[in-house]
Amino acid sequence: MKKFLTIIGIIIIFFIIYFLQSNFFTWFTIAGIMPNLFVIFILTIGLFIGKKLGFVFGLLFGIYLDLLVGKSIGISGIMLGLIGLVGEYLDKTFSKDSRITIMLIVATSTAVYEIGIYAFQIIKWGGIIEILPFIKILLIEIIFNVIITIILYPLIQKAGYGAENLFKNKTILTRYF
Repeated sequence: MKKFLTIIGIIIIFFIIYFLQSNFFTWFTIAGIMPNLFVIFILTIGLFIGKKLGFVFGLLFGIYLDLLVGKSIGISGIMLGLIGLVGEYLDKTFSKDSRITIMLIVATSTAVYEIGIYAFQIIKWGGIIEILPFIKILLIEIIFNVIITIILYPLIQKAGYGAENLFKNKTILTRYF
């Protein structure tokens, strides 16, 4: 029952993030560029809950976003699904207790997401590859995502560890009580 309520909570948080992304952050942009809260959210799911749910939620939420605002259906789902999938592998390699590690993971995930979306758009629609404007947008979005991660880190960590204990069942019994 707790897992079901947690999944419902994740869905509700997604819609809250969608509201913030589409309404609130349109007022707070840097050079017209908004943060991508969905990358942070799906990465958090992948890091704390696991790759299966991170991939599934990334895929479903990305397809939903593509249906609402995307030019092509599926690319955001694929990229967010990959970020959720990679989150589990990063969990095994890096510590989630370090803010700097989480900041670097968020920066890298944001870059991978945006480069994947940009590459797909270039391949699908052709066009001119404009490296300098893309790098400017990418750097601003990475900085924005990292700042938001720094601000929300205590909340992310507390909610993440709670979900991790629920889904991963990491109960450690010591030899000596």
